Amino acid sequence: MRISELSRRSGVPTATIKYYLREGLLPPGRATAATQAEYDDTHLRRLRLVRALIGVRGLSVSATKDVLGAVAAHAGERHQVLGLVLGARPVDEDGEPAPAPGGTEVDTLIGELGWQVSEHAPSRAVLGETLETLRSLGEEISHEALLGYAALAERTAVLDLDQLDPHADPVDQAESALLRTVLLEPALLALRRLAQEHESARRNT
Repeated sequence: MRISELSRRSGVPTATIKYYLREGLLPPGRATAATQAEYDDTHLRRLRLVRALIGVRGLSVSATKDVLGAVAAHAGERHQVLGLVLGARPVDEDGEPAPAPGGTEVDTLIGELGWQVSEHAPSRAVLGETLETLRSLGEEISHEALLGYAALAERTAVLDLDQLDPHADPVDQAESALLRTVLLEPALLALRRLAQEHESARRNT
């Protein structure tokens, strides 16, 4: 397909596609003339993922390039590709992970749940920092409550991954997972608020 067709099918303006080509986010097309090239479905899949990483996840062009490089290095490894695209795994896992606030507590929780989570997972630090902030404000979350929240999160993760086409290309799966994860988060928060209102009303009757 010509670049105009690639633009139409992806929803990305031609000028933006040319910029991505210059920055190395997209591989060059097959040259058909001095100023023309042909593109295929591989370019379309890659372009959709680039659009999701930049437009939905909010990564910079440089960070997107790093993620794409890591994805290419793990091509065909669905678990690794999903983790990289969703930000559950850092692009570079070399070296020792930096100590994170609440690290021991988070490690204990993950171990008790039996979850298979990379020691480099950024969300470990986020969870630890959140628990420490709550504790500093006088809001202690019991271990039993954390286990309850974790059980809900695990059920949500099952629903998330069940929505993915198991036969799809890993890059297509990664784009779909990213869109569903980021764009559904406000809806999940809204559902939580609605459920809280319902439960409060129920307890008041």
